[in-house]
Amino acid sequence: IGHRSHWCSVAYWEQRTRVGRLYPAFEPSLNIFYDLPQGTGLCLSQLHANAYHTSVQQIRSKIGYGIMLSREPDGVWVYNRSQHPVFVHSPTLDPPSARGLSVKRVMPGFSLKVFDYEHSSWMAEHGVKPESQEGPWDPHSVRISFAKGWGPCYSRQFITSCPCWLEVLLNNHR
Repeated sequence: IGHRSHWCSVAYWEQRTRVGRLYPAFEPSLNIFYDLPQGTGLCLSQLHANAYHTSVQQIRSKIGYGIMLSREPDGVWVYNRSQHPVFVHSPTLDPPSARGLSVKRVMPGFSLKVFDYEHSSWMAEHGVKPESQEGPWDPHSVRISFAKGWGPCYSRQFITSCPCWLEVLLNNHR
């Protein structure tokens, strides 16, 4: 009876390899950081990576304070607590007529609403799905890359080419 449902689960990836288990978030906000003695949340340095590519190690060292995900009444927000930009893609960030993937940069100290509940409901009602989606498409998934961007404007076309990134799987029944 006292069972609380999580509002999202977070998967940490290094290029094409998922590192660690899915991390469920029960509290309204979740800190995701590299290595901090204080604070609670998902500590990425505790996860054992398989691949020790130099690019992965370089980016891991740049995650620092990382990000804070926060569930608000209007949607999900990301606050960049690190010293480097993070890059975000979400189904609700693209305008309905978008023909390509739009990846947004969030500079250090800034926030962005990365998932809009109303827009998501509207998309579901109208059967809106991006035209240029590669592979499976999850209308409740947000992808966040640390320090490196991807997409049409970058040398990395897909997020799986980014050294360190997160997949945030939102629970539909919020």
